Amino acid sequence: MAARYQGLYAPADAAAERRDLGPLPEWRLEDLYPAMDSPAFAADMARASESAKAFATAHRGRLAESLAGGGDALARAIGEYEALQDVMGRLMSYASLTYAGDTTDPARAKFYGDAQSRITDIAGDLLFFELEINRLDDAALDRAMSAGSLAHWRPWLEDIRKEKPHQLADEIEQLFLEKSVTGVAAWNRLFDETVASLRFRIGEEELTLEPTLAQMQDPDAAKREEAARALAETFSANLRVFTLIINTLAKDKEISDRWRKFGDIADSRHLSNRVEREVVDALAQAVTESYPRLSHRYYALKARWFGKAKLAHWDRNAPLPKGPARTFSWTQARDTVLSAYAGFSPRMADIARRFFDEGWIDAPVRPGKAPGAFAHPTTPSAHPYVLVNYLGKPRDVMTLAHELGHGVHQVLAAPNGALMAPTPLTLAETASVFGEMLTFRALLASASDPAERKTMLAAKVEDMLNTVVRQIAFYKFERLLHTERRNGELTAEQISALWMSVQSESLGPAIDLGPGYETFWTYIGHFIHSPFYVYAYAFGDCLVNSLYGVYERAHEGFVERYFALLSAGGSKPYGELLAPFGLDARDPKFWSIGLSLIERMIGELEAME
Repeated sequence: MAARYQGLYAPADAAAERRDLGPLPEWRLEDLYPAMDSPAFAADMARASESAKAFATAHRGRLAESLAGGGDALARAIGEYEALQDVMGRLMSYASLTYAGDTTDPARAKFYGDAQSRITDIAGDLLFFELEINRLDDAALDRAMSAGSLAHWRPWLEDIRKEKPHQLADEIEQLFLEKSVTGVAAWNRLFDETVASLRFRIGEEELTLEPTLAQMQDPDAAKREEAARALAETFSANLRVFTLIINTLAKDKEISDRWRKFGDIADSRHLSNRVEREVVDALAQAVTESYPRLSHRYYALKARWFGKAKLAHWDRNAPLPKGPARTFSWTQARDTVLSAYAGFSPRMADIARRFFDEGWIDAPVRPGKAPGAFAHPTTPSAHPYVLVNYLGKPRDVMTLAHELGHGVHQVLAAPNGALMAPTPLTLAETASVFGEMLTFRALLASASDPAERKTMLAAKVEDMLNTVVRQIAFYKFERLLHTERRNGELTAEQISALWMSVQSESLGPAIDLGPGYETFWTYIGHFIHSPFYVYAYAFGDCLVNSLYGVYERAHEGFVERYFALLSAGGSKPYGELLAPFGLDARDPKFWSIGLSLIERMIGELEAME
């Protein structure tokens, strides 16, 4: 799931904005279940619970016996397990998407919390299965996977075996699972509901986070400054709760990592991503070394455009002076993205069109609506859903293209089934960033006015800096925070100092990080929900830059290879999937290819001065 920015609230004039944008779609969750109180939901929950208990009775302690017969019996058991995972995925997807529609509604919050508790109980009955698989004799399992029905499950089984060094005794694993409801999950929910309840005073209005952040991109510098100060004031007023949340979750992760014998603070994330620590270290180092050539250079250029020695932090994403402002209606946004997708592959556009035609997108700004934009894969027996908070800005069109890329990827990967459809984060951003690049290139090609072209190119560079430089800075902040947390609880001032150190290093001397900016770490949901997730954005952007370069140099056969990559889901390692394109992320030079594209685009902007 990709998440950008945070929750939205409709300001007083939102109705007028929506009229200008045309009708905005709301998703039809009836494809999953008719309603929160529907008999179908209750029946599936009861059936999943009963089936999980029956599964445990039939298979616990008997997997070695199932394997001894050649593996067919074990293969059938895995098939039963996958079917249960699919039902559980449908149930939890409906609960989480319903909650996402309004995180401030007590009825939805209770429904989501109750569903999460029941699914955790069901997962407890199934917990033995993967643990017991990893106690099977490796040689016997290898022989059984080499042929017969068990061969189909080899990718999943090999992934399970990678977890083996970090498994604990069954009783401890059960305790970790059951305590997660009142531990990590509860703190995550507190964060979400706190963010949704925040209000920021802008003039006579009180807004929530997203429209306030959106004002940081207003052409009026006074409005940008007012928004920045409102953000800082509210973040500061809530600093105590955010500090407690992040301290608690960092300590919880340290406890889990210690019990599971992970060496590095990010190793659990690397393992779940199926990527080597050395590859991520090389990415972080390459991006850090590129700061002077990329972010420092660009923001110095932008400061000159604004006639300043330095830009205030609220000017970092400001539109260019005298740059043409453009608003896209929903219909224009849809047509822009689908046309760009069709230019690459009609099949890609056909899949994306289903999201519009079949009610798979939720677009309007609403009070209490969930954080950011995302594509939720739900479960292979259903279909994905996309959530955006659409305000008609060019960046909103890019976000729509990004999330639809995820959606296309999820549709293509679904035939792999519930166990092998999920894509590791190393490739999870591939289709999304690629779709965004296709849309940008199509828009740029249609821009005949030099001023419009400059505005679009600058916006794309800023998006890429936000995706690569900013996300690696986030990753470095997390590394500092989790490392320091092992020495004891951190004060808000200490956390803010760590934040300012990485922000200053990454943004460079042309950005003035004024008072109040030290609190801006508080609203970044990835730090709370998915520690160390953020490097996946930089990984995906650099990878796609390289992939797009291959596409530009040689169209022949590229589309077929690209669809094969997306269709593989999690059934193949990223190295194997990139090999047909002649790409190897383990090569230290690989990252310089993607970063050089950003550098060339900055050079093109400098030539326009």
